[in-house]
Amino acid sequence: MQLQKAKVTERLAQIGAFAVVRVETVERGLEIADGLVRGGVPAMEISYTNANAGDVIAAVKAKYGDKMCVGAGTVMEAATARLAIMSGAEFVVANMESEEVARVCNLYQVPYAPGCTTMTEANKGLEMGAAFIKCFPISNTYGVQLVKLFKTPTPWMPLMASGGINLDNLAEWVRAGVDTCGMGSLLTKGSADEIAANAAEVRRIIDETRAEMGE
Repeated sequence: MQLQKAKVTERLAQIGAFAVVRVETVERGLEIADGLVRGGVPAMEISYTNANAGDVIAAVKAKYGDKMCVGAGTVMEAATARLAIMSGAEFVVANMESEEVARVCNLYQVPYAPGCTTMTEANKGLEMGAAFIKCFPISNTYGVQLVKLFKTPTPWMPLMASGGINLDNLAEWVRAGVDTCGMGSLLTKGSADEIAANAAEVRRIIDETRAEMGE
């Protein structure tokens, strides 16, 4: 039996990081994917900020298949969620919380990560079946301490942080207990070789920090 939602959720947590991608062309999306796969961070969120997001998702899945875990970002309503899933999105991320999006994702067994600012929103997200609670936009405001703000009263809460995470503070986020980290320019700017080099450093930091923690 293939438990799709559980399998993808676990894979995102194991990888521990993913690229937040906004590109003007499919070709650039594939170039970023190439660097990520070679660097050992085979996960990317394609933002529906751009109208071509579905095309990029489909192209990446067609080329890389199971080598790359591809999701959709900035999914704010049910229609976009369904379109993203039809294009091949394996997970859905949003900058806010939507019961309609949660229903679509649950129906098709796709992990959903709603953006939450308060504990009330986060707990509601879990009630709706969210795979991760995305700490957004407060990861930029509170920094690493926000992980404790959520996990001290609810240590079972799976957290996704996006914003303000870089090579200098990534280990702090991992030690604090965040489950997966979204990164923008670090994993999306420059040539495929430069992205691969940055991804390799991200992979090293996550693996070494988790090993130190006994994980």
